[in-house]
Amino acid sequence: MAWIFLVMAGFGEVVGVIGINKVNQNKNISSLLILFSGFLISFVFLSIAMETIRMSTAYAVWTGIGTVGSALIGILIYNESADWRRIVFIAMILSAAIGLKLIS
Repeated sequence: MAWIFLVMAGFGEVVGVIGINKVNQNKNISSLLILFSGFLISFVFLSIAMETIRMSTAYAVWTGIGTVGSALIGILIYNESADWRRIVFIAMILSAAIGLKLIS
């Protein structure tokens, strides 16, 4: 169950990063709510997951999910570059997070 909470924390991190982008585009209350709620959800679920999963593993997987998710949102929604090298490095981050899960 802790791994499910960790994945939820990673998705909250992605929502928080989307909120940062929205605040940069349009400073209004809904953008701020997205930003704060995303990071609040992220930190709550991360702290729950860290009751069972070691801090080093939990943090690495959490940041990996946030990084990969944010990069994919950038590519899919915000028309950022989908260069093959960028995709390779995103895949490397994802494989490292999966590797940590497998050895934990």
